[in-house]
This record gives sequence, structure tokens and C-alpha cells, in this order.
Amino acid sequence: MILLYGVAAGLAAGLARALITRRPYAVPELRWPGLLLVAFLPQLVAFNLPVTRASFPDQLAPFALVSSQVLLLVWVLANIKKPVFWLLALGLILNLVVILANGGLMPIQPEMVMHLYPDAPPDAWSVGERLGVGKDIVLPARQTRLWFLSDRFTLPDWSPYQFAFSLGDVLLAVGAVWILWRAGAGPDDEREGNRHGTKVE
Repeated sequence: MILLYGVAAGLAAGLARALITRRPYAVPELRWPGLLLVAFLPQLVAFNLPVTRASFPDQLAPFALVSSQVLLLVWVLANIKKPVFWLLALGLILNLVVILANGGLMPIQPEMVMHLYPDAPPDAWSVGERLGVGKDIVLPARQTRLWFLSDRFTLPDWSPYQFAFSLGDVLLAVGAVWILWRAGAGPDDEREGNRHGTKVE
């Protein structure tokens, strides 16, 4: 979810930059765009679409999450020479490592679950089980491998919408903001920066 926030913020900032500087908004040409769409499909079916996620088998959820993360990483690596894509790669690697280390789902601590769902009935979730129809598995910190990479962050209490996210998610969101902000510089600025051996940020 924080990645969507990052995309929205970066797109808004980049478009505003393009408008102010009177430059075209120029998203970089990327390799294998079709792979990006394919990579999101497993997560879309398993965790996002209301029609499918409620009936999606728990035993296949780890496969959906891991396969999606791997395909996303392949796509990012295919475009790694593009500016800032190294940050996306790092975020995906951190998420994939902790997911694989904990059985194929992203760990989340019981304290975080109680913070996010204070009114949930006692039997709504269980330690060691998948949290609802999402991508998380509820594990105490002492049972979580690489717990510092888990979904252990959330928005401030004043935010009306609460969700948990990981360090890898933060890097992905920052990378998305950065890439979309750069797009507001327009292709001419980027070429001019390259000719003079400087980077346009």
C-alpha cells in the first residue's frame, strides 16, 4: 500500500515539476513492460481482487507472493541501468529475503495486528497463521527470522488509514517517488545533463 502512496506522490510531484518548468512529462523507456504486468497478476488474484482472494487456497498464497516478487525483481534487474532502479532492486531483495526466510509470507508481529485491528474478535487471527486473506503471517518477533525486515512499521496514529509496511516497502516507495519526480525534468534536461557529465535530479 505504501508503494501506491509513493506512486501517487511521485506522479503528482513530477507532473507539477513538468508544469512549472514547462517541460514534457517523460517517463523513461523501460524494457519488458509486459513482464511488469505479469508480475503483478499473482498478487492481484491472491490478495487484491475480492472475487478471487476469499477463495484463494492458503497453501498457494506463498507461491503467489514469492513468484510475484521474483518476477518483479527480474523486471527491475532488466532495467537496472536506469537511474534509481538500484533502489527498487534493493527494496525487492529485502522483502524477498524475509519472505523466503519465513515460509513464503511476510511476517507481522501480533502487537502490530492488534494495533491495526483493535476491534477484531479474538478468533479473527491466530499466531502462526496467515492473516485473513492478505500476504502476512502472524509471528512473534522471537519466532521471526530477520524480524527487522518484516511488516513492522505503520503510519502515525493521526492517519485515518492504517496499514503495516516493511523497510523494503519504504525503499520501493522512495524509489517510485524519485523516478516519477525525475520524469518531470523532461527528456531535454536529462540529455543535457548527460552531455555535461552531470545528473539531473
